[in-house]
Amino acid sequence: MRYLKPLLAALTAFLLCSCETTSLPQEVEPLTIVLIGDSTMAKKRDTARPEMGWGEALEAFFDGSVSVSNHALNGRSSKSFIGEGHWEKALAELQEGDVLVVEFGHNDQKIKSPDRYTEPYGEYSDNLRRYAQEAQERGASVIIASSICRRKFNEAGVLEDTHGDYPAAAEAVAEELGLPYVDMEARSREMLIALGPQASEGLFMNLKPEEFENYPDGKEDNTHLQPQGAKAHAQLFVDGLLDLGHPLTERLR
Repeated sequence: MRYLKPLLAALTAFLLCSCETTSLPQEVEPLTIVLIGDSTMAKKRDTARPEMGWGEALEAFFDGSVSVSNHALNGRSSKSFIGEGHWEKALAELQEGDVLVVEFGHNDQKIKSPDRYTEPYGEYSDNLRRYAQEAQERGASVIIASSICRRKFNEAGVLEDTHGDYPAAAEAVAEELGLPYVDMEARSREMLIALGPQASEGLFMNLKPEEFENYPDGKEDNTHLQPQGAKAHAQLFVDGLLDLGHPLTERLR
């Protein structure tokens, strides 16, 4: 027994020391990234494939602690998303610690559609403020993003601007409210210019006749994305988070 006591004392000391120097891995609280936006971000029906919103490709970049809930919808502006009750549903889902990503602009430009049209530095900016403030009241954090660039090259091969003041207005709201801003317009513009007119064509819904069952007559669409385009734009968003040093980057795969 007298030999056992020193052994037990040494073992106890070792265990106590181990407890002090070895930290157990902390459990990471799961969170949801809630997306609100338009068709460039939205989940598509099977009858629309191969079209894919970049929001559909986002979850694959994160580890298992992050889920993505995509509330973005085709044809919606920052105004109609509220007016049709979609924001109410997305807001109700937000929990403390979640992240809201807001990307509108394409359909806010529809001046002939009064249910959707907004002035960049007027109602559009007010709607972004509302989204941010109401999400924060629920304990969520907010990221503002500008719209992705349309693939519109002119005859000289120059990519044209199609979004006017909306990206700058979104950035101004983010700065005003102290929110992180991902300039998807600028990032996607840079990507398209680097690729050029020919190589960038396949990112968008430019389809040959009979190439896909859902589009027997083919399609020419330089706004909406094919899977490779959706993944490329989701990567641009993640790159934006990395440049910001956003906490979400700690959960990347």
